[in-house]
Amino acid sequence: MAHLLVLNAGSSSLKFGLYDQGAEPEMLCRGLVDRIGGAATVTLRAPEGERLTTRELSPERAVDHAGALADVLETIGERFPDARISAVGHRVVHGGMDYAEPVVLTSEILADLEGFIPFAPLHQPHNLAGIRAALEAFPQAVQVACFDTAFHRGHPFVNDTFALPRRYYESGVRRYGFHGLSYDYVSGALRERAPDDHAGRVVIAHLGNGASMCGLHGGKSVASSMGFSALDGLPMGTRSGQLDPGVVLHLMTAEGMDADAIERLLYKESGLLGMSGESHDMRTLLASDNPHAAEAIDYFCFRIRRELGGLAAALKGLDALVFTGGIGENAGAIRASVCADLGWLGIALDPERNADNAPVISRDGAPVTVHVIPTNEERVIARAAAALAGG
Repeated sequence: MAHLLVLNAGSSSLKFGLYDQGAEPEMLCRGLVDRIGGAATVTLRAPEGERLTTRELSPERAVDHAGALADVLETIGERFPDARISAVGHRVVHGGMDYAEPVVLTSEILADLEGFIPFAPLHQPHNLAGIRAALEAFPQAVQVACFDTAFHRGHPFVNDTFALPRRYYESGVRRYGFHGLSYDYVSGALRERAPDDHAGRVVIAHLGNGASMCGLHGGKSVASSMGFSALDGLPMGTRSGQLDPGVVLHLMTAEGMDADAIERLLYKESGLLGMSGESHDMRTLLASDNPHAAEAIDYFCFRIRRELGGLAAALKGLDALVFTGGIGENAGAIRASVCADLGWLGIALDPERNADNAPVISRDGAPVTVHVIPTNEERVIARAAAALAGG
């Protein structure tokens, strides 16, 4: 049987999954290469999460994504010696104005994606590095790109633009939105679980180290908290979220900061880490007695509530709220804080269900149903790769 490989390349990591190729791919294993460029390790797990193996990469392989992929293939080969990779699916953060569906990669498309690096400077280069490594490793395989921006490409103009001269909109300065692969999966899972909710007005909160929210009507994205870049909207682990552009001008003129320094500040030194002065990890902050950690958590939850109100207005009402992502799926205290005092919006949590991370955590009879749905971006990529490879 043919197999497909899913790759999700980050700045210093490479998530992967091996699947039987078919109309509905079946996962055989999944794993992670962490700390590429340093003391890198590869961990292989069974589909249910049981750890199968962990080992350090050699210094030669730890240096870049090509070396990491070589080690991944060796690790997979030890467990699945008969695996034959006929398709590789890739997560690509930015698809620009034109890529609204998964595509089979060509040299021309790859050149287009290179052009989007200025739109996503901390994500796109690593996505493309993973693609190049896979092209070298599997020159005969079908290579499929799936875009985080694609899910939002149908936004109405008012949710797609900025109040700048029209020429900037035409040249690509738009509200693209991100985390689209996650929203795609969660929307499909909601359709199976609660078709009436899915058909209505839904806000999905993808809360993790990267965080955003999306308003959907009938399963289609109407508005997103993220805009031109993955900086906008909610505060994140190390990213600032919504920021008055005048602050950037101030940093340039009063602080003498150049573009590289501002980029480093907004992407890597802000968010929960910058506000708390302690950590970007919500688990650490929730366990901390540092008052700045508590303030960072309060601001995080406040911004979620504020975005929720705005998205409910964009949807002209609200029928369901869905929490997903590492924080959204596991941090009952954050969900409780977000939903406190939102009875005016029809939200009322059941404390016991929330503490148990139940699939539905709202009270019986509440006007708005609140769901917890684990996301699975890799599953979306696997389905797309199988379909385009003729699975």
